[in-house]
Amino acid sequence: MRVGLFVTCLVDAVRPEIGFSALKLLEGAGFEVVVPESQTCCGQPAYNSGDSRTARDLAEKVLREFEPFDYVVVPSGSCGGQIKVQYLDLFRDDPDLKARVERLAGKTYELTDFLVNVAKITDLPSNFSGHITYHDSCSGLREMGVKEQPRALLARLPGVKLTEMKDCQQCCGFGGTFSVKYGDISGAIVDEKCRNIQASGAGAVVLGDLGCILNIEGRLRRTGDETTRVLHIAQVLAGDA
Repeated sequence: MRVGLFVTCLVDAVRPEIGFSALKLLEGAGFEVVVPESQTCCGQPAYNSGDSRTARDLAEKVLREFEPFDYVVVPSGSCGGQIKVQYLDLFRDDPDLKARVERLAGKTYELTDFLVNVAKITDLPSNFSGHITYHDSCSGLREMGVKEQPRALLARLPGVKLTEMKDCQQCCGFGGTFSVKYGDISGAIVDEKCRNIQASGAGAVVLGDLGCILNIEGRLRRTGDETTRVLHIAQVLAGDA
């Protein structure tokens, strides 16, 4: 089975090590993994800003690049949600493209969902240990149905102690362009998220979306917290954290 790995433009530009961790996990599960070199953005920023024309152009590009694969795996709930949910809206008035997008959506998975429900992975190449808490990123939770999957995988690491923070399902305040348009509101939301992380007593917060990572880590550091680690789930599961 061939997996097309949609790295995401944010991972590629800011934290490429997350992409390598995802690749390690997928290949370790026995899949042939291909990373199309021409891939760029899923179109989410344009879509969220009301620029449907640009979002459609990027969606058609993703469609051409990833149609040939048996599965598409994304280490990001927000980009995965864009492909799986929002593309259907973009092409609702184009029957031919909508049918192709529906097929693409049907084989698109967030990373941990794929590892649990498709790969059915039992062995993880990680000896990570520590006290952690988990943040449920909005799109992963609400568009991709990711909740128990990362926790099930973390439970396979004997050195991990997971303490759920208060309001773990609550937004971190990033929301892509929301954090730019509504900076004061975004700042208040992430401040509350950081307080909940710290109150959990964990030494690290783990999550599955780089936008949330950058938002939470940035706020923690700007408010003087230099010790709480902010880690992508792929890094933890692959033993790269």
